[in-house]
Amino acid sequence: MNSLKRAHFLRVSSKDQNTDRQLKKMDDLGIEERYIFVDKQSGKDFDRPRYKAMKTMIREGDLIYLDALDRLGRDYDGIIREWKEITRALNADIVVLENESLFDSRKFKTMGDLGKLLEDQFLSMLSYVAEQERKKTKQRQAEGIEVALGKGVRFGRPKQEVTEDFKAVYSEWKAGNLTAVSAMKQLGLKPNTFYRRAKEMET
Repeated sequence: MNSLKRAHFLRVSSKDQNTDRQLKKMDDLGIEERYIFVDKQSGKDFDRPRYKAMKTMIREGDLIYLDALDRLGRDYDGIIREWKEITRALNADIVVLENESLFDSRKFKTMGDLGKLLEDQFLSMLSYVAEQERKKTKQRQAEGIEVALGKGVRFGRPKQEVTEDFKAVYSEWKAGNLTAVSAMKQLGLKPNTFYRRAKEMET
């Protein structure tokens, strides 16, 4: 398998899927599109399709760019474990663009054992900060939801008004005159939608 040579991994949450800013950076660095790996899901673990795909392609001497340390992940121990695996076990390099002056594994390698010590210290510090920020964000979200609920705000999908057609078909179905499949077909509804509205009729 070909070596990545120069690659970039980025992750965005499901709420913020705009990758344009990060992709612009990669274009400026001259990284080929096929070597840009994007996961649009949580960074709480490392069982992510594109991240796993990137790792299978990493070879000795490759250079991996991260937009920020939390693009790698948000778990304190996991970030350290993955960083060390890539830079020491796979003998590739990582550059964190947000903290490039501190986090360029190539610089640490030139310093021998002292470089490893300094790298471990910086990595532990920034990984800890990233995890604490994640916890603070979750706490603020929880507090915001609690305040909103106190004001009567309702979350989730709005409850759909049950139509007269649905009521008629529902009555026939409950009476045993129609199968569920026939009822769904008449109403043009998928099973989950049909049963959800049927439950609403019963509450």
